[in-house]
Amino acid sequence: MFDQLTQRLEDAFKNLRGQGRITEKSLDESLREIRRALLEADVNFKVAKIFLQRVRERASGQQVMRSLTPGQQVIKIVRDELIALLGGQAAPLANALTPPTVIMLVGLQGCGKTTVAGKLGVFLKEQGRLPLLVAADTYRPAAVDQLRILGESAQVPVFTAVEFDGDAGPVEICRRGVAEARATNRSAVILDTAGRLSIDDAMMTELADIRSTTEPDEILFVADGMLGQDAVETAQRFHEQLAFTGCVLTKLDGDARGGVALSIRESTGEPIKFVGTGERLEALEQFHPERMASRILGMGDVISLVEKAEKVIDQDRAKELEERLRTETFTFDDFREQLQAVKSMGPLDQLMGMIPGAGKALKGVQTDDNALGRVEAIINSMTAQERGRPQLLNGSRRRRIARGSGTSVQDVNRLMKQFQAMQKMMRQMNQQAKGGRRKAPLFTPGMS
Repeated sequence: MFDQLTQRLEDAFKNLRGQGRITEKSLDESLREIRRALLEADVNFKVAKIFLQRVRERASGQQVMRSLTPGQQVIKIVRDELIALLGGQAAPLANALTPPTVIMLVGLQGCGKTTVAGKLGVFLKEQGRLPLLVAADTYRPAAVDQLRILGESAQVPVFTAVEFDGDAGPVEICRRGVAEARATNRSAVILDTAGRLSIDDAMMTELADIRSTTEPDEILFVADGMLGQDAVETAQRFHEQLAFTGCVLTKLDGDARGGVALSIRESTGEPIKFVGTGERLEALEQFHPERMASRILGMGDVISLVEKAEKVIDQDRAKELEERLRTETFTFDDFREQLQAVKSMGPLDQLMGMIPGAGKALKGVQTDDNALGRVEAIINSMTAQERGRPQLLNGSRRRRIARGSGTSVQDVNRLMKQFQAMQKMMRQMNQQAKGGRRKAPLFTPGMS
């Protein structure tokens, strides 16, 4: 999402290279470029103005620190101010002293509230908490069914009006949902409220009634990251009426320009607590301002990458696979297992963006998530014997595998070459590091 903004900021810092001191002229030129980059990213112009004033106050006349170029000094200042703009530090989700913790989701129709409810249920489960989803959107067709399906996928129970009275209104559904969560010892209850295409008095009155009836510990405003300035203006109006306690930004994996992420915290004064980064139920990340600032500036986000890997990679199994690589007993079954782990971590372009310097080093390189599916299809088209003994794959077998997987013989040959290259690399590493141990690589095809 921030690719364009990242590139424009990098261009802005070029003016400062090779200078021993930050001059007013060079600073003015850089700030003009930064301002243009922010506005093009759809950052609110008032927010951009405040941000630039803060950067100027800190950068103007500063002597460059030892071993740092002026560009690096300004980047540090910009990074610090970006972190402050985004909230300073991560804001954890509330945890009520007396369960259940009541979390109320609000926002316009189409912003992704129902999907966020399902994702939040998964997030809470991963934390060891027991959530209950409450379907309080009685207006949008199929909203209740959608939440029920999400609940089944997440293995989280869903409370609906059908449980007691199909004609009950949203306020009563929420009240009874909270009572149900308390009676069944659930540690959290998520209220999926209704939205409208635009803000109106009836919606706000209903949401205010739900708030007064259930007394939620958290009111999370769900904003569509694709809407830009409209999302910021909507957030301000919701905050005036409901005083929400945090924001959830959705669709940050799309082609949004990122301005909403930089504007909404400054405009409302409330923290961004979560961001949606994909369609999968696991694609909800707790928002960390310092990590997001590093991503925006092209510095990567290794901590988030490691956290993603830890969720999908079993450490004991990883050690076993590493040993199989060293002893050259690594098979295509093992290969497929690593491939599935990579796929479950999210889109390749997101993963590559978390590696420091990868954005610049791989500029112009296309990542193809479909390539992962093609590789998996090729492996699935092999027999168990072929997966265990890749040396059996002669020409006729490769043609059969290509037909069975819907790929070409060239695709099969390319996979074989990658597999053999990895085996060769591990043999060389074994020979060069007899006294030490190195980590086996995680296979990531899909770049061309």
